[in-house]
Amino acid sequence: MLRGIGRRTQGDDPLDAAQERRVRAVLALGGVPQADLPDGVQQVRLRLLERAAKGHEAPRDVSAWAAVVASNLAMDWHRAKKRQERLGERLASLRQHEHPSGEDTSVLSVAVAQGLDELPDQQRQVLVLRFFADLPVRSIAQELGVPEGTVKSRLHTAVRALRARLHEDEVV
Repeated sequence: MLRGIGRRTQGDDPLDAAQERRVRAVLALGGVPQADLPDGVQQVRLRLLERAAKGHEAPRDVSAWAAVVASNLAMDWHRAKKRQERLGERLASLRQHEHPSGEDTSVLSVAVAQGLDELPDQQRQVLVLRFFADLPVRSIAQELGVPEGTVKSRLHTAVRALRARLHEDEVV
């Protein structure tokens, strides 16, 4: 089934209905919320297809292999959730309780908040960690589990987009 990946038609699915149900069950039992189950199933499919694309033999028991991958995905989901919670707690503890209340500051604050909302999640995350939480690039990279160069690239792109947005709105 997997060897003919180049000859696959769009209707082909590396997981049959029973295997998909098993993957969903493993993810759900692993604590993944119902809303995230379709993404988890897609991740298992993707890993199966990547395995085939690399020329690896098909697993002897696709159902068992998919269940193990689903279990690993559930653990990854919990790790990511805990990491986000820790980052949120750190941001909350660093947040200043009093802000200047001038009209200019309010306009700028609203514009920055709107600009941040429009950024992709990964860019917004590094921007907030760097400039609002005042974390160094190395710490951000370690917390997010990505290379420092990735953090720098995301920061550069996010700052450029936010700056363009603020100029576009004539705030700065």
